[in-house]
Amino acid sequence: MPIKQFEPTFDSLGAYECPDWFRDAKFGIWSHWGPQSVPMFGDWYARHMYMEGSPQYLYHLRHYGHPSRFGYKDLVKLWKAERFDPGALMELYYKAGARYFVAQAMHHDHFFNYPSRLNRFNAAQVGPMKDICGLWQAAAAKYNLPFGLTEHLGASFSWWAVNKGCDKEGPYAGVPYDGADPEYRDFYFDNSEHITPKGNIHLWYTLNKSHHDYWLAVMKELIDRFQPDLLYTDGVLPFGSHWCADEDSTLTRGGDPLYGAGLEAVAHLYNTSIEKHGRNNAVYLQKDRRPEIYRVGLLDMEKTQLDAISERPWHTDTCIGGWFYDAKQPFKRPGHIIEMLVDIIAKNGTMLLNILQRPDGSIDDEVRWILDELAGWFAVCGEGVYATRPWRINAEGGTSVVIRDFTEEAAAWQPTDLRFVRKGNALFAFMMRAPENRVAVIRSLRPEEKVESVRLLGAGELPFAQSFGVLTAELPEELPTKYTNCLKIELAGEF
Repeated sequence: MPIKQFEPTFDSLGAYECPDWFRDAKFGIWSHWGPQSVPMFGDWYARHMYMEGSPQYLYHLRHYGHPSRFGYKDLVKLWKAERFDPGALMELYYKAGARYFVAQAMHHDHFFNYPSRLNRFNAAQVGPMKDICGLWQAAAAKYNLPFGLTEHLGASFSWWAVNKGCDKEGPYAGVPYDGADPEYRDFYFDNSEHITPKGNIHLWYTLNKSHHDYWLAVMKELIDRFQPDLLYTDGVLPFGSHWCADEDSTLTRGGDPLYGAGLEAVAHLYNTSIEKHGRNNAVYLQKDRRPEIYRVGLLDMEKTQLDAISERPWHTDTCIGGWFYDAKQPFKRPGHIIEMLVDIIAKNGTMLLNILQRPDGSIDDEVRWILDELAGWFAVCGEGVYATRPWRINAEGGTSVVIRDFTEEAAAWQPTDLRFVRKGNALFAFMMRAPENRVAVIRSLRPEEKVESVRLLGAGELPFAQSFGVLTAELPEELPTKYTNCLKIELAGEF
């Protein structure tokens, strides 16, 4: 019997079920990369270069010229990606533990990383003269990695209205930025409603229906061209009133107020997957934490996470540094990345890590070192990551991560801190800090949960004792990894 297709409604999409590949993968790598990497000055460059007095504005003025003379339309031509080798990078990413890969289709800058019939400012026609997303997809296919795309277009209309402004003082006072040039209105958007005498009205989502229609057309182009296994929206499901100005808007499509374009895109993603695979194999990610919204796919949390096990799988996206290459910013250490991953998977989450590329497409020595360190750790502990599921509790010990938006402080773990996942009859216990006396103690087992064996991943069987549910295991003096080590505890019977 043919699988029923989804309708673009909350009722229909609320029946969504997460595919097993996503629950098994646990760790993915993201290429959040595009022409905004050219100045090597970090995230949101295309917006801030039009904001008089900002660090990006000053950098742009002194390196490229005033944005009335050398605007973003000119900067994108400098992005050449001349050392971009997706095959070599994918080999590194796979060895570093990634079991899905995600490419950025477009950022808020309205520059597309694939050939588009809807936008002439794309990587196949300007700058690299390459289908960046297509090259990534082909490289991922060689390792049988599910392939995803991220779209940041929904927020672009308001986000980029600053390109219509002008300096308030100095030699260019009153001279319009190049966003006011009618020849480039298709690229810079006809978004004058987001400009007032006081400046830019920065709403995440506009109520402009023409932009809603354009966004939906682009999403259908993306889905039809790439048939992705995953689609990520940088924001909540478009274009709900939750992040719009007018809570009382009656704009409708497909029977649901405001969210119609988003629902239509998600239904098209799932139905395209059904046609390709005979079942829905696709994942849609968005950031609205209200259950009635995230039921249409899965919840994504940017640079933060949940504080407990979620019955429904969820996702976090994070980065080794900033979102675009920034020569000023330090990178996370490998141990911190591993600790974040372990804490996330113990709560039924999956982690996507952005690996920063330089504008030419290469990675620097520090990034390569991070990847090599991750590869070494996954070679030891990967069995405790892939295809695991949450246990009845996620943690033992008194230390927890800070749960606050855009906060990823390294926790001061103690030897009593453990994180748990399970697979079959095996319980995996990650020791967030190895005990100095080399005796692991686990207090969370119930007396009826009988231990048959204990193995330290990367080392072998360990002597152990179990008394009234408390498990102790003798660790070797030399541990297999300098990062988080993992015990595999075989239990008798079902649990």
